[in-house]
Amino acid sequence: MGYVDWEFAKTTGRNLVPAGPSVSPDEARAEVAAIREAARAARGPVAETARMQTPPDAPDALVVDRATWIAVNADSMRAMLDPTFDAIIEKRGQVPGPAAQAIGGKVTGAEAGALLAFMAPKVLGQYDLAPDGTPALLLVAPNLVAVADELGVDREDFRRWVCMHEETHRVQFTANPWLRDHVIEQARGLAVDLAPDTERLQEVASRVAAKLPEIFKEGSAGLADLVTTPEQRERMAALTAVMSLLEGHADVVMDDVGPAHIPTVDHIRARFTEKRKGAGAADRVLRRLLGLEAKMRQYRDGAVFVRGVQDAVGVEGFNAVWTSPETLPLAREIEDPRSWVRRVHG
Repeated sequence: MGYVDWEFAKTTGRNLVPAGPSVSPDEARAEVAAIREAARAARGPVAETARMQTPPDAPDALVVDRATWIAVNADSMRAMLDPTFDAIIEKRGQVPGPAAQAIGGKVTGAEAGALLAFMAPKVLGQYDLAPDGTPALLLVAPNLVAVADELGVDREDFRRWVCMHEETHRVQFTANPWLRDHVIEQARGLAVDLAPDTERLQEVASRVAAKLPEIFKEGSAGLADLVTTPEQRERMAALTAVMSLLEGHADVVMDDVGPAHIPTVDHIRARFTEKRKGAGAADRVLRRLLGLEAKMRQYRDGAVFVRGVQDAVGVEGFNAVWTSPETLPLAREIEDPRSWVRRVHG
C-alpha cells in the first residue's frame, strides 16, 4: 500500500467530475476526428514559427474525455510523487505502519481525486511529461466544445488555436530532450524540500491560521506563501520562471501562427483573456488557495519575456534559452528580458 491510494483517487475523481456538454454520439465522433486533424495540422505551422520541430515519428495526440484525463494525470502524479514520498519518509526516519498507510492512502487518494475533478473541466489540453513513462499530448474534447460555446467563438478556429498551444509545449520538450528530465528532477526535489519536519508542523499550522487572509491578497501564491521559508520560495521562484517561460512561449507561438491559419484569432484571444480574468466567488477562493491565480500570471509574464527577448535578438536568439539549464531564465529575468539577453548573449 502506498502513501496515496491512486486507484481510489481515480474513482473519486470520476465520481466528482461534472459531466461534459450534451452531444449525440455522431457529434462526439465528428468532434474527436476534427480535434485529431487540428492537432496534426498544427505541427507544421508551429515548427515554422518556433523554429523547432517535433520528431516526425512522434505519435498523434490523444483525444480524451474528462475521466480519462483524470486517470492519466493520477498515473503521472503517482510516478512523480511516490519517489518523493519515499525520500520524505527517509528524511523523517519514521515509516507509518500498514494500518496507518491504508487509512492515510484512502484519505490522500480522496483529496487527490477531488483536486483532479476540480481541474478536469478546466484543462483544454496538456503535454503530459509522464515521469518514468511515455509522454503524450492530450486534448480534452468535452472542454474544447464547452469553452468554445461559452466564449461564443468559432469551434473550428478555437480547436486549431488550442492545438497550436499544446503542440508548442510538445515541441519544447521533444526538440530539447534534456528539458523533461530537468523539470521532473526540479519538481521532485522541491517537493521533498517543502515537506515540513515534524517539529515544524505546529509552527506551520499556527502560521496558516494566523495569516490565512493574506492568501486572498493580489499577488499571493496561495498557501505556499505561508508555509515556506525564504530559501524554499527562492527555489519555487526558479521553477516558476521555467513554467512561465513554457506557458508564455506557447501563448506567443499560438498567436503568431494564428493570423495565417485561424481567421478569428484576435477575437478568440480577446474572449479567452476575459475568461481567464473571470470566475465565480467560490472558484476564485479555490484558485487563490491552490495558487492557480499565480498560474494565470505565468501566461502573462512569460509572454512578455518571450516578446521582449525576440524583439531584442529574434526567434533564433531567443531559442538559445533551450540550450541547457544554465540558459533558462532566472526569476528576476522573467520581468526583465534584456537582463537575460545580456547574460546569455553578452
